[in-house]
Amino acid sequence: MKTQTDKKEQPKKDVVKAKSNAADGLTELFVDGLKDIYWAEKALTKALPKMMKNATSKELIKAIESHLKETEDQIEKVEQVFKIIGEKAVAKKCDAMDGLIKEGESILEETELGVVRDAGIIAASQKIEHYEIATYGTLRQFAETLGHKKAAQILESILEQEKAADVKLTVIAVDAINLEAAELDQENEN
Repeated sequence: MKTQTDKKEQPKKDVVKAKSNAADGLTELFVDGLKDIYWAEKALTKALPKMMKNATSKELIKAIESHLKETEDQIEKVEQVFKIIGEKAVAKKCDAMDGLIKEGESILEETELGVVRDAGIIAASQKIEHYEIATYGTLRQFAETLGHKKAAQILESILEQEKAADVKLTVIAVDAINLEAAELDQENEN
């Protein structure tokens, strides 16, 4: 039985031509993903302090501060993964994280200091967490498929931290911030 990749077909319309240095195997795709998230985590260590300075909720500030420490630890863990697989730890600009950080900065500019900005910071932070969850889940699976069991375990530990951070942000939003922001809407209507 022939598979899709066995067939020699005419190039399809809108098929993107690969760069000359494009990944041609799962290992290369895995390493490229590690470089991407390595850059993303480093960029996040610069963005989180700005979010912390703009937050007003003590609980939110504490959560961001905690996540900053975790992010610094995650950078070291990603460096361990590079070492385990015999690659040099190199960062490659992550367009997705760059965009998410810029979106977070625009939320700061578009909201007044206070509970509404806090709600915006949580929204921006959760978008970042969801990106990281998707990325680490994929990288963990690549590591497992490629037989890098120790690397997969490290990536799984990071994935669990990202999931926990997302849950923490949800609790802060649902239990306080979003309700307080909604109360402002009601006050402004009256």
